Amino acid sequence: MISRVALQPITPGERGSRGYHDPFGNGAAVWDYTRWTGEEIEIGFPAAELVPSWTARTPPGSWLEVELRARTADGRRTRWYVLGRWAETCADIHRTSLPGQGDEDGDVAVDTLVARRPMLAYQVRVTLYGTGASVGSVSVMASAAPGPVRATPPGKASGIELAVPPLSQRVHAGHYPQWDGGGGSWCSPSSVAMVLGFWGRGPAAEELAWVDPADPCPAVDHAARDMYDHSYQGCGNWPFSVAYAGRYGLTGFVTRLRSLTELESFVAAGIPLITSQSFKERELPGAGYSTTGHIMVVAGFTAQGDVIANDPAAEGVRRIYPRAAFENVWLRGSGSGGVVYVLHPPEIPLPPSDGNW
Repeated sequence: MISRVALQPITPGERGSRGYHDPFGNGAAVWDYTRWTGEEIEIGFPAAELVPSWTARTPPGSWLEVELRARTADGRRTRWYVLGRWAETCADIHRTSLPGQGDEDGDVAVDTLVARRPMLAYQVRVTLYGTGASVGSVSVMASAAPGPVRATPPGKASGIELAVPPLSQRVHAGHYPQWDGGGGSWCSPSSVAMVLGFWGRGPAAEELAWVDPADPCPAVDHAARDMYDHSYQGCGNWPFSVAYAGRYGLTGFVTRLRSLTELESFVAAGIPLITSQSFKERELPGAGYSTTGHIMVVAGFTAQGDVIANDPAAEGVRRIYPRAAFENVWLRGSGSGGVVYVLHPPEIPLPPSDGNW
């Protein structure tokens, strides 16, 4: 399930000031802030994980912090856990997740609050620092442990392929090592840049002027720089990826889908999705590589129901993956359990749902 909370503009709430020392190089400063605390949301089942995501603007002189707390099955409320400190650029602070928050109730694994006690409800808290920041939306995905993967038959998107531009992460090998060096690690920036390109969005030419003119796709380098998580030391932070797309007029969220049937409903509605999965080479015929965690774009389905993926790690990018094999490596609990980024213009409606988005 996913709970979506609109926060534009933030209702004035608690105000104050706070000192913050940026551990990645910007030093210490005192920041004025405005804080919004949401109502407690009942989940409806014992949740094992919570993942927030947001869209926002943080012009120079501003940044934001997103926190979650939960009510556990024994009726207690947990502490507030920080799920991200985020800014569009690193001029004021370096965006970061926060490790080392674990206690008896839960822990933060980069972008995910992992429960050590079942969580029955949650609250989200957003703090805007400085001046000029605004929030479009905040979403929280609550999920139980994934169950067994059940293969699904071809559905309503069979024979549909959306015109998602193919972008390769491989052509960026060795680029900008300070942001994890391109090549094998820029799957999420490449995938988000593909979806932005599909919707005709993305950074303007002047925003790309710092990239080497010989670069084959400066938009990918830009996305990597401005999605990079300085604590995680990588570009694969799920909510940071959504927040980056939000800068360019898309709304979006992270959630878990339960089948390719659900994913097909998005493709049939004209919305490509970004999926997260891990696999050994033999588990996904046609991939040609193994991965402990990878992001790609599902752009469509063949007439037989197989998956058409823009896979930024694959030679030539466009791949057709066998339906059953893809569904297994994407949905299984030993991987990401069906995680997707849903990114779309606000005027493009989502397909009907029974409550999963």
